[in-house]
Amino acid sequence: MAVRVAADGTGRTLLVGGLEASHVDVADPARLAFPYMRRIGDVLDVLARAGRPLRALHLGGGLGTLARYLAATRPGSASELVEIDPQVAALARDAGLIVDVADARAALERRARRTYDVVIADVFDGPVVPRHLTTRELVADVRRVLRPGGAYLVNLIDDPPHRLARRQVATIAAAFSETLLLAERPVLASRRTGNLVVAAAHRTLPVARLRARSQDVLDREAVEIWCEGARPLRD
Repeated sequence: MAVRVAADGTGRTLLVGGLEASHVDVADPARLAFPYMRRIGDVLDVLARAGRPLRALHLGGGLGTLARYLAATRPGSASELVEIDPQVAALARDAGLIVDVADARAALERRARRTYDVVIADVFDGPVVPRHLTTRELVADVRRVLRPGGAYLVNLIDDPPHRLARRQVATIAAAFSETLLLAERPVLASRRTGNLVVAAAHRTLPVARLRARSQDVLDREAVEIWCEGARPLRD
């Protein structure tokens, strides 16, 4: 699939097969142009006290947008990227980022227990997340590599009525005591296609602080209603 980067001033947009896959502002890495990345950035901002470095594993490398964001907003943070496409990986390496060229699940299985404060998954094969990255077995491996209090952040996308996304969210919610869902209101209401960001942890996440940034945040109770009846995915 053709991979190229389009420049617009200080912005760089990664195009994969003609579709926008990632964007970074090289002059201001704290600026997140894609709304779903801004939602992930909001969660990263409130996961720990301001300025505290985090160790992150990024499943799906892109241009390393969120790795650069963490470096800018939490100096001293350490990020490891996993990217299956060698061309995309080379772009991230050119920015000085650590990239493992591998399938995300295979790379996750090689990571040690309790290594990361956050695992961020943003992996797509065309318009869908590869199925082997959505199952309860995958989520169990994520839990294994997270430190106590660590968080799992996932970008999903689905068409109304979001049957697949509901199963994916139910799978995550079954594994963590806290699960939040962040998306635009028409997406949450299944009126249109769009990105849904899942934030999960074995601790309370600051819902009020997230809602101060975006009203479109479902808490654990609302998430359970949103995916009621959806069966968790298995290998």
